[in-house]
Amino acid sequence: MIGNIFYHLRTNLRLTAGLVMFSLIVLFMLLGPMMVDVRQARPLSTFPSQPPGPDYPFGTDDQGRNLFAAAVVGVPMTLRVGLIAGAVGVGVGTILGFLSGYLGGRVDTLIRGTVDTLLTVPGLVVLISIASIIREAISVEIMALVVALLAWMWPTRTIRAQVLSMREQPYVQMAKLNGVGTWEIIWRELMPNLLPYLAVSFVGSVSAAILASIGLEAIGLGPQNEPTVGMTIYWSIQFNSLIRGLWWWWGVPIFFIVFLFVSLFLISAGLDQIANPRLRRVA
Repeated sequence: MIGNIFYHLRTNLRLTAGLVMFSLIVLFMLLGPMMVDVRQARPLSTFPSQPPGPDYPFGTDDQGRNLFAAAVVGVPMTLRVGLIAGAVGVGVGTILGFLSGYLGGRVDTLIRGTVDTLLTVPGLVVLISIASIIREAISVEIMALVVALLAWMWPTRTIRAQVLSMREQPYVQMAKLNGVGTWEIIWRELMPNLLPYLAVSFVGSVSAAILASIGLEAIGLGPQNEPTVGMTIYWSIQFNSLIRGLWWWWGVPIFFIVFLFVSLFLISAGLDQIANPRLRRVA
């Protein structure tokens, strides 16, 4: 097991680079609270509109937030939204995908019809409508659940397609002939073979959830009192930081967004190489 992990890390440069970049983000989240007083992430805790310097490495905004402290507090919040929404989306999608793909019949018709119908609905409009209704009561966790409402449909469709092809494999047919039950076949025969693909789906869902949450927060539909990455961008827009030349106010959150998305993309591409035999042969 450990040998296989080291083998993939040694031969899969995209996965290794993505994990290193993501580890740097985790390291920043762990060491950040030791380097700055996180209370400075609140308004009027420092001098406003200060450019980056020795005292404030990321500068401060018009409301007196230390942007280094805001990043230390906000990056984990943004990542938490993605992890919660991604876990809920892939979890629900996995259950529905297995039920639809393996059982077939009316169950498949119902689930497939529901997913195909919902996929035609503009997701962003739905998210904006829901977030607008609960705007005053929204928190990081509620934001994650709002995003998760539409995060399960693509995993359901893609996992169903994988299960449809796998259920006809000889080892599944042999298990049926030996009297193995449906749930045991799903758990012991199908699930282990889909784990790399589920990992890819999870990373992709986390990326999509983070992008959706940042988009909602950037238009003011996020947790108003939390210094998440998206809300930092929102406040920088509200105070015209781009026009006023306060580049550090919007530059810091954008840097973290780009760094995080590149790391998740590389991890997803690396895991896809493991899960996809064709990509593995090419590599």
